[in-house]
Amino acid sequence: MNIIFAERLKYLRKEKGLSQAELAKELNLTQRKISYLETGQFEPDLKILWEISSYFGVTCDYLIGKSEY
Repeated sequence: MNIIFAERLKYLRKEKGLSQAELAKELNLTQRKISYLETGQFEPDLKILWEISSYFGVTCDYLIGKSEY
């Protein structure tokens, strides 16, 4: 996954005013995994990608940089 995903995830989380720990709890992940996703150290599988897109109300294409919305 490219850095666009990491940047967009961090942007969306901050836009909602959530900490990494709060987002992790909402998505049933660990705070460490959110950190790894936001720094590009971990690539999300399809399930995580889908859950993140659903939670924030954006498309998977937006998250991976294929669209601007």
